[in-house]
Amino acid sequence: MRPGDTLVVPSLDRLARSLQDLITIVADLRRRGVGFRSLKKALDNTTPDGRLVFHVFAALAEFIRELIIEGTHEGPAAAKARGVRLGRPPP
Repeated sequence: MRPGDTLVVPSLDRLARSLQDLITIVADLRRRGVGFRSLKKALDNTTPDGRLVFHVFAALAEFIRELIIEGTHEGPAAAKARGVRLGRPPP
């Protein structure tokens, strides 16, 4: 991308897997003079207000992702505690 271009993504989680990665990528884009927009959250990182909102939404997105991961791990653990056998049935 060249200075003056804008990278448009459907949502923040499509650009990076963690808050740190997302901030690093967007900071690199900004240093290179490239704007950033997220369609789902209507974020435009080319203004100071947009950058503030970007950081807030990025933190929320990472929090939600961690909650999903935590819930995914708790489900099988709770099933095992109830005595449910997980996996394929024995032949």
